[in-house]
Amino acid sequence: MQEEEVLAEFRASKALLEGHFLLSSGRHSAHYLQCARVLMNPDRAGRLAVAIAAKLPHDIRKSIDKVVSPAMGGVIIGQEMGRALQVDAMFVERPTGTFELRRGFSLEPGDKVLMVEDVVTTGLSSREAIKAIEEAGGEVIAAASLVDRSGGSVDLGVPFFPLVALNFPTYAPDELPPELAATPAVKPGSRAKP
Repeated sequence: MQEEEVLAEFRASKALLEGHFLLSSGRHSAHYLQCARVLMNPDRAGRLAVAIAAKLPHDIRKSIDKVVSPAMGGVIIGQEMGRALQVDAMFVERPTGTFELRRGFSLEPGDKVLMVEDVVTTGLSSREAIKAIEEAGGEVIAAASLVDRSGGSVDLGVPFFPLVALNFPTYAPDELPPELAATPAVKPGSRAKP
């Protein structure tokens, strides 16, 4: 799947929003990708997962024992990646602020894991999820996402395979351009505090 085809999926599902957004990283943007919308159609979610799986090198793809994703944003794409790779999928969540496996999920020591996110901006959630997976006995051999918003700068400590890289400008709160500063920010993400 080419970048324009991926963007067409986002546009068709009204998942590419424009306005003033406070991202989960704490930065501001005039664009927001609402991945939950692009993933709400199971056929579309499946197509996107198959496209991500196709980007994984053969040796990595064949080595994966489990897919683990961070809740909430990574749950659907993680499940679809498990289906595409024909392995079990599970998720980590933050009941007390730190990611952990719950709900009876467990990893066998040495399980080779693909960590899957919806969007990676700073990589903080991904690194926290990877740490939780490793603490649970898994070996994260790669990470994947629908979208890399890091501008190519993110380092997750493992090979990273995004389906598409979108580099919409983001701004620190004290660096907002006038057109963003003039409108209130909407907080669609899961972590930032206004």
